[in-house]
Order: sequence, then structure tokens, then C-alpha cells
Amino acid sequence: MFESLTQIGLPIALILIMTGVGMTLRPANFAEVLRQPKAFFVGAVAQMLLLPLAAVAVIALFGLQGELAVGLFILALCPGGTTSNLYSYLCKADVGLSVSLTALVGLVTPFTLPLLAAWAIEFYLGANTAFSLPLVKTWLTLMIVSVLPVFLGMFFKAKWPELADRIQPAISRFSVIVLLLLIISIAIDLGDDLWLFLLQAGPAALTLNVLTMFGGYWLAKILLKKETQAKTICLEVGLQNGTLALLITTGILSNSTMSIAPSVYSLLMFFTASLFTFWVLKIKG
Repeated sequence: MFESLTQIGLPIALILIMTGVGMTLRPANFAEVLRQPKAFFVGAVAQMLLLPLAAVAVIALFGLQGELAVGLFILALCPGGTTSNLYSYLCKADVGLSVSLTALVGLVTPFTLPLLAAWAIEFYLGANTAFSLPLVKTWLTLMIVSVLPVFLGMFFKAKWPELADRIQPAISRFSVIVLLLLIISIAIDLGDDLWLFLLQAGPAALTLNVLTMFGGYWLAKILLKKETQAKTICLEVGLQNGTLALLITTGILSNSTMSIAPSVYSLLMFFTASLFTFWVLKIKG
């Protein structure tokens, strides 16, 4: 079951997720980026620069080592998927900015993730480690499962808009089911070591999630001075694409221990995002 999920189910789920992102894109999203480049720039820098730096700091703070450290760092390299778009809608944020960041930063990820992940493997596991990330294979995989589906989704939406609107919820549900099944399979595969790894990686994953959401919100609040954009960047920085991270750690590197931090993070972020949504809607108003 584990091998079937990692080699077949996970890539299909990720392709569907990114196709769903493409279905939400409009030409107006790209025009909005050109019209308000500062908001996009702040969000992109927060995702691509501040988030990995925060991950390095959290890893050092909690003393994570080896595969656990690599897994958390790889997660920090994966930009938000449809989850961030959904929560942006729920908390009345700038959905257009959210979709633009998800899609456009996602187009850059195949070029940045393999190089930075390879650095993390060497840095946290040592130069003589048996683990290595095949750069060309990883790049091709990311192009196939994350870039091409975005354009496919845009084409599908333009050609059959009503059908796209109907099938989008089903795509999201299927992707969540595959992610949950994979997390369960990882837990079974780790056996008795699971709880030890959870105790080691869980606090670090939660800290990274809360820290990046808090930092993204206040960075945007200070620089952009618009509440809707601050909420969007908070969610885009804090809600990572755990499915993509697991594709790297389980599908390419075939390492269950590396998958612990992305798995824990993927579960925790739904709770923190829901609390944030409740806060901005019910308490903050």
C-alpha cells in the first residue's frame, strides 16, 4: 500500500491539486500582479526567502538532526497549494493575490527546490551520506506534477468553465484523502519509532507554522498596510504544500523519517489556519 500511494497515488493527487489551482486562475490575476506588484513581491519574498530561513532557525532551536531536519527544510521549500486559496476565501482575504502567489511561485519552485533540498541533505546528513537527490529527475518530476497541470487547469477552465466549477470540490476531497492515507502509511512504516519522531519533530513543525503565519501577517501589515493582503500573505506563507513535500521525501528519496515533519505540519496547519480564520472573522472583526 505504501509503495502504491507514493509512486502512483501521490503524484496523481498533486497533479489534481495543481490542476485545481490552474482552474482558479484568470487573466485578471496576472493583471493584478502587474497592477499591485508590491503585494506580490512581499508575498513571494516571504515564501521563497524568509520561510527557508525560518526553517533553518527552528531546526537549530529545537536541535533537529539528520532526516528530521531535512524533512522540515524541504517542507519550507514547498509553496502553498489550494488549501491557502480556500482559507483566503473563508477569511475574506485577497483571493486573487492568493491564487497568483500559489501559481506563480509554484512555477519557480521546480528550479529552486531541487538545489536547496540537495544542499540541505548534504548540510544536515553530511557530505558522505548515502542519500542524494537526483536533480534532473526531481526537476522533471516537479515540472510534470506541478507546472504543467496549472496550465492544463487554465485551459480546462477556459474551455469548459461550468464543468471545471463542478469538479473542483471533488479534486480537493480526493487530494485530502490521498494525503491522509499516505500519512497513515508512513506511521505504519515507522512502527515503534513513530512516537519518538513525533515528539522530536512535532514541536518544531508547530513552531515553524505559527512563526511563519505570524511573521507573514505582520510583515505584510507593516509594508502593505492592507488587512486583506496581510491575511493572504499570512496564509500563503504558513500553509505549505505538504503533498509536494511528501512527493520528494517518500516518492523520490523513499525515506519515511524525512516525511515525519511534513506529515505533522500538514495536519497542524488546518487547525492553525482555522483558528486564524476564526480570529479575523469573529474576534478581530
